[in-house]
Amino acid sequence: MKPRILLLIAFLTLTACKREQKKSASEPVLISSHVQYTEENEILNIQSGNFTYNFKKNQIPFKKIILLNASMAGYITELGAENLIIGVASPEYIYSEDIQNLIKEGKIQNVGNEQKYDVEKIISLKPDAIFTNHITSFDNTYKLLKDNGIQVIFLDEYLEQNPLEKTAYIKLFGKLFGKSQEATDLYNEINKNYQDLKKLAAKAKEKPTVLANEMYGNVWYLPGGKTSLAHFLSDANANYILKNDAGQKAVTMSFEEVFAKAGQVQYWINAGNHPSKKEMLTMNPVYSKLPVFNNGKIYVVTGKEKGKANDFFESGVVRSDLVLKDYIKIFHPELLPDYQFTYMKELQ
Repeated sequence: MKPRILLLIAFLTLTACKREQKKSASEPVLISSHVQYTEENEILNIQSGNFTYNFKKNQIPFKKIILLNASMAGYITELGAENLIIGVASPEYIYSEDIQNLIKEGKIQNVGNEQKYDVEKIISLKPDAIFTNHITSFDNTYKLLKDNGIQVIFLDEYLEQNPLEKTAYIKLFGKLFGKSQEATDLYNEINKNYQDLKKLAAKAKEKPTVLANEMYGNVWYLPGGKTSLAHFLSDANANYILKNDAGQKAVTMSFEEVFAKAGQVQYWINAGNHPSKKEMLTMNPVYSKLPVFNNGKIYVVTGKEKGKANDFFESGVVRSDLVLKDYIKIFHPELLPDYQFTYMKELQ
């Protein structure tokens, strides 16, 4: 009888161990097709593009970080984690007033710019991690930092073409900063707002035709039909002139090609950072030939701009709901009669 009891105990113990092992590995949290993370045996595993990171329990949450891209500041400010930042590159491009105040107080250091980072200063600050987009030409700099024991985390959020997936990066930042619940709650709120706004836009009786971006030199760079902007326009119930394009990158066209497609355009959005229509003509007189320039409405993303810093490229990266709300206000103002633009501004 005893051997049977011992065998039963051994079986139950082994089964319990297996269950415990299963519990120790979490389901992958998919941020997008580029980024995901899992937790296994108290280790946070992150997959970001071609890069993999593993952080033990005693390594996170991070207490000191450096940002080499202004767009990532939006995630930090939305989480109220500005006090974690000890260094930034190109501070003139950061919009956040709180971060700018910390820079003035000397609590956040300027560590250079995309032309040349101050590697010695970065090493002396001893950050827990550096967040940056991966730029191949800086591989030698990244290696030098890593050789000095500094963790460099590459997050290419700018590659994301689904607005809510770009927003979802906040969940990863929350995990790394010990603010996981706050980040999840914020994402859920933004997601709900976005879905509600999308449903609201679908009720509009008209679907206006839209042109986007502007010319640089002799080339007009229009967002492809599967880009982030194209997603916004579709969700705002607008008819983008390149909606049938299957690309996720800019489509280059001549003025004549754009002119041929723009006869019915009623709205021209994201038209650079011009202060007025008059100034647009000074830069490029051919714009006057477009019907939308003379009879339509033109909008720029300079509603929250200070010097070189523009909040559309900072908090707007996270707050996809507010960006969508701005576009709906442009195309269907009757649906949001009391709303004032967050990031957009109409040119006079």
